[in-house]
Amino acid sequence: MKSKIKELIAKEIEAIQNIPIDGVVEKAVELIYTQVQINKGKVVVSGMGKAGQIGHNISTTLCSTGTPSVFIHPSEAQHGDMGLVQENDILVLISNSGKTREIVEFDTLIKRVYPNIKVILITGSSDCDLAKYSDVCLHTGNPKEICPLGLTPTTSTTVMTIVGDVLVVLLMEKIGYTKEQYAQRHHSGYLGQKARGDE
Repeated sequence: MKSKIKELIAKEIEAIQNIPIDGVVEKAVELIYTQVQINKGKVVVSGMGKAGQIGHNISTTLCSTGTPSVFIHPSEAQHGDMGLVQENDILVLISNSGKTREIVEFDTLIKRVYPNIKVILITGSSDCDLAKYSDVCLHTGNPKEICPLGLTPTTSTTVMTIVGDVLVVLLMEKIGYTKEQYAQRHHSGYLGQKARGDE
């Protein structure tokens, strides 16, 4: 069993190491910086299923580190939540296949209202239609799932998380985010105490 666990962990590590480092993440950071810090918009993140859970994490982490963001469930978007999106916002869409129906529909519906809205796609499929209609496509390397069926999102959500973490950290550095600013946005809990030096 120990050898099997080591094998699974090794495959996850390999997937992380195979995430393309091709200068595209830097373009995404610049685009987010422009839309949020200069144009005073926000990052609107959306994903379905497990990808949506990763998206929610990315959104809340952006919020606590100086980049305003909201998560919109793509199905709820079709029932009025699209009203949260403004023309100076930027979309971060997450779909491993790049074919998730709800995400494709969300992208289409938003662009009917705001044809020029900027879109960043996090995906394992760089040649999908969503990628073609996005301003920046962050390719995760499309790793094989460690699920024995090859179906359950496992390795794919790991690399999505890493891509999100990279975006967050680079944006923090770009805006010069400080511990004092972090403390202002994270009042409660251990991290709030640590940021204020109260621990």
